[in-house]
Amino acid sequence: MVSLFVCLFAALAPLAAGQALAAQRYTPTLQPCPADAVLIREVGPDACSQPLGAEEAQYIAARRSQVLPHAWATYALNVQQSSPTPLPLYVNAILNGSLGLTALPNLGIATSGGGLRAGLFGAGVLSVLDGRNQSSVQAGIGGLLQAAQYLSGLSGGSWLVSSLSQADFPMLPDLIFGTQQAGAGDDSYGGWITPIDILQPGSDQNVTSALLEVMVIEVRSKFLAGFPVSVTDVWGRSLARHFVNGTTAANFFNSSLAHGAGVTLSAVANVSTFRAYEQPFPIIIANSLVERPNGSVAFTVPGNIVPLVNPIYEFNVYETGSFDPALGAFTPTKFLGSPNSSLCASGFDQLSFVQGASSNLFNGQNTSADALAHSAIGPIIEALEQVTPQQGLRRDSALLPNPFHGLSPDTYVDTNTAVLSLVDGGEDGETTPFQPLLVKARGLDTIIALDAPADTSDNFADGSSLIATQARARLLNASYAFPPVPETQAEFLAQNLTRRPTFFGCESTPESGEPLVIYIANGGAPLGQAPVTNSPTVKLAYTDDEVQAVLNQVFDIATQGIPVQAPGSEGLGKDPEWASCLACAVVDRARRRLGIEREGVCASCLARYCWS
Repeated sequence: MVSLFVCLFAALAPLAAGQALAAQRYTPTLQPCPADAVLIREVGPDACSQPLGAEEAQYIAARRSQVLPHAWATYALNVQQSSPTPLPLYVNAILNGSLGLTALPNLGIATSGGGLRAGLFGAGVLSVLDGRNQSSVQAGIGGLLQAAQYLSGLSGGSWLVSSLSQADFPMLPDLIFGTQQAGAGDDSYGGWITPIDILQPGSDQNVTSALLEVMVIEVRSKFLAGFPVSVTDVWGRSLARHFVNGTTAANFFNSSLAHGAGVTLSAVANVSTFRAYEQPFPIIIANSLVERPNGSVAFTVPGNIVPLVNPIYEFNVYETGSFDPALGAFTPTKFLGSPNSSLCASGFDQLSFVQGASSNLFNGQNTSADALAHSAIGPIIEALEQVTPQQGLRRDSALLPNPFHGLSPDTYVDTNTAVLSLVDGGEDGETTPFQPLLVKARGLDTIIALDAPADTSDNFADGSSLIATQARARLLNASYAFPPVPETQAEFLAQNLTRRPTFFGCESTPESGEPLVIYIANGGAPLGQAPVTNSPTVKLAYTDDEVQAVLNQVFDIATQGIPVQAPGSEGLGKDPEWASCLACAVVDRARRRLGIEREGVCASCLARYCWS
C-alpha cells in the first residue's frame, strides 16, 4: 500500500484543490484573543472546593429548573403505569417534585468503550431509557435519558454521545439509521452508515487507499497552518463520515464535500436541543501518554498501557481539562490549540478529532518501528511523514498543544510537555467513563453504567472496568469516591453480575460520598437467546439487519432485570418488578437525604439487586 500512496501523492496539488472545502473547514485559524478571554481556569487540587465552569453550572442549573421536574414526573408516571406492585409513597413524592427540586435524583449515565459494538450496545440501552420510545414507556423504563444531568462517553461510547448531541438529540434508531435528517443540504445527517467499514471503507484495497489519501490531504492544511497532525486526525476524518453531520450513504465517497469538517465540539452549544437544555450535558474523555522521568513509577493495571494516575482529560462543550488533583485546570474548548495567551486558535476542537482522540488505540501497535510499519496504520503514518514532516512528535496518538504547559510543576507530569499525546480513554483499564461523573462539584449521586468491552474470550464484559475504577478511586481517594465492587473478574463472573443488572453502593454511608451505581453490562445473551451483541472490537461494519438484531437483543438485556420463572413456562422470563426496582434504585440516594427508610417493593428489590 505504501507504493500506492507514493503514486497517489504525485497528484496531490490538483486533488487538494478539489477538496478545498473539507481542508479549509478542518484547518484551525489564529486571531488575536478577545479582550475578555481567559485561557486557563485553575480549580485547584481540593475536590471539595473545585468549582464547575460558569457555563456548565448555568446549563445544569437551567436544566434542573426548566426540564428535569417534568422529565422526572413523566418517568414516574411511566413506572406507575407498568408496575404490578404499588411503589412506596416516597418514590412518587420524590419523582413528581412534591418534595422540591433539591429532592430530585442527581443522575448521570456513562457509556463505555469497545468500538462499534459498544456504541451500538450503548445506543440500545439509551433507546430503552428514552421517554420518546413507546416500547420503553410501556416497559416502565422510558424517561430516564431525559432525566439525566450528564452523559459521558469514551471510545465507541464517545461516538454515540457526541453524534447524539451534534445531531440535535434524535431518537436512537433515527441517529443510527439516519431516518430523521438533521441539518440541511450537504450538512445533513445521514446516520452512522454502519454497512461501510470505518477503517477499511472501500469495496477493495484500491478504493480504501484512495479514500485514505483523500483524508490525509484533508488534514494536511492543518499542518501547513502550523498545527501538529497525526494518525488521529486521519482516523477522525474517517469517523466524521459516520458520526458527524455532512455524510450520507449516497455521498460517502464524494471528495468535494466537507464530510463533517468544521463541525466543532464547542458548536454543540448552538444546537437547538442544547440551547433548550433538553440534552444531558455531554462529556468525552481521553487518556494521556506521559514520558516519566527515569526511576519514577506509576501503577498500571496488568494488561493495560496507561497508568491509573495519569491525568484523565475531559472534553465538554465549554471546557477541556482535568479535575484530577495533579492538574486541576481547564481551558476553553473553543480555543484549543492556542499557542499563547494573546493569539487564540479557533476550529481546533473538530468533533471528529475529539472522537478520534477518545478512541485512538493505535499506539498499542507501536511496539517497534517494524511492528508499526507493518500495522494497519503503517501506510497512513508513512503518508503523513511524506506530506506533513514533523520532528519529535508521536504519530500514533492525538496531538494537542498543551494549554497547561508550566502549570503545577510539582504534581503535573505533563508540565514540561509542549504537545500532549492523547489516546483511547480506556487504555488505563477504565473502559467505562466514570471519572467525570465522580467529580464532587457535579454532585451526582446515581450513575447508570453501560459496560460493553471485550474482556472475555467471547467478547463480553467481565467487570474489569469497575475494578480499575475502584483502584483509581483508592489511589485518589481525596478526590473521587466509588462504591465497593468485587476485587476480581472471577467474582463478577461467578456471581453473574455482568449477566443481569446489579446495584453497587446500596449500603454506602453518606460520609463516603459514594454514588449508587446501576450496572448494566453486555455480559451474555438474555433469556436463552443466541448472542448477537458480542462481535469483536475490530468489527467496524454492520449490516442494517445486524444492527437491528443488536438493538432488539439489547432491549431485552435492559428490560429483563433478574430473570424469574415465567408463569406457565419451564423457562425464565423478565422480572415483572424490574421497572419498579430500577425506580427504587434511582431515588435511593434522594430517599436517604430525606431520612426516609426503605419500604415495600423497594426494600425487597434492593435486597435482590444490590451487591454487598
